[in-house]
Amino acid sequence: MPGFGDIVQKAFYLGVGLASYAGEKAGGKLAEVRSQVQKLADEMVAKGEMNTEEARRFVEDMMKQAQQAQPSVETSPETPPSQPRRIEILEEDEEPTVKEASNNENVDKLRDEVLKLQDELKRLQRNR
Repeated sequence: MPGFGDIVQKAFYLGVGLASYAGEKAGGKLAEVRSQVQKLADEMVAKGEMNTEEARRFVEDMMKQAQQAQPSVETSPETPPSQPRRIEILEEDEEPTVKEASNNENVDKLRDEVLKLQDELKRLQRNR
């Protein structure tokens, strides 16, 4: 049976390996972005839309922006959460709130309307 120290050591190595892998992936993406930005700048120079000095600055600025941008899957850029998201669990015997009740009524009305329209469509198709 491996000791606690072995488990901690393996967890550490796993973390280092994951960090290394993530770094390689990020480096590959940055290289790909640089290549695409460079192609765009070259095309603009060829068309005469910018000179070579402007193209060089354009590529450098875009790469700085790409390196500074750190998108987060878990949080939105507008409002980072200060607390974990609250999850409300309702019991089956709980009464729905007024908003939920009105939404349920709206859904029922829409469902009835759809059924009526389907019946009307079937009737019209039979009368052809």
